Amino acid sequence: MKKCCILMLLSVMLCFTSCVDIEEHYDFKLDGSCNVVYGFDMGRAVSVFMNLMSDSVKATPQFNVVKDTTLNFYTALPDSIERKLNIDEANMAKSSSLSIKMDLKKNVMKMSISHLAKNAADLEYYLKHLSKISMNNQLDAVTKNSDPARGFNAQQLVAGQDYYSYEVTPHKFYRIVDKVKFNAFLKKTQTTLVMAKAMLIDMPYKVILNFAKPVKKVNNPKAIVSADRKRVTLITTMDDAIKDPTVMNLKIDF
Repeated sequence: MKKCCILMLLSVMLCFTSCVDIEEHYDFKLDGSCNVVYGFDMGRAVSVFMNLMSDSVKATPQFNVVKDTTLNFYTALPDSIERKLNIDEANMAKSSSLSIKMDLKKNVMKMSISHLAKNAADLEYYLKHLSKISMNNQLDAVTKNSDPARGFNAQQLVAGQDYYSYEVTPHKFYRIVDKVKFNAFLKKTQTTLVMAKAMLIDMPYKVILNFAKPVKKVNNPKAIVSADRKRVTLITTMDDAIKDPTVMNLKIDF
């Protein structure tokens, strides 16, 4: 019963990831560990889609639930996905947390996934495997029929995070967009992106990296480096990325 309730919440959230404010936070520690948080604020999505929903849909239990909870990410996964995880993926999920804040009547819909990576290798593994676990294609069957935007399959926008390639070492954080994968992602999500633009939905994307020591080099000219050189911030949008995928590249030496 617990997993059924959680799955219902996840399916509702995935329906709304069309106009979502996405933020990635990385906090690198002196001991080599790093706390990483993926945050998804879907409040604007709720306000947009509420105008598209019928009164009968608004009256369903899903849209009257109020939640403010944090749980183990592994326990939130459907059994069908759990069975497909290898040992390393399962351990990664078990060491991650999922936080949910939900009050649709107040346009509140937030989700965050956090993980404490023990070292650079652990962080690289996490970044390369998170989208595979959290956005497994088996979730399509759950979300596609409940989408209030009638075919606006917005969960693809987050699932597309696997178009990055990562290289992480104790003194390096490199993230490069694989253009072949990115173009495949654009082709797959073309309908979703067109609908988002027609609805005047923008998709801001922010990456914040905090370092224990000043960074030595940052290759992205759009990245903002703090005065003490311990924070790097990159702010862009999906429109910018479509025009030039390299705006999302980050090569940081620290």
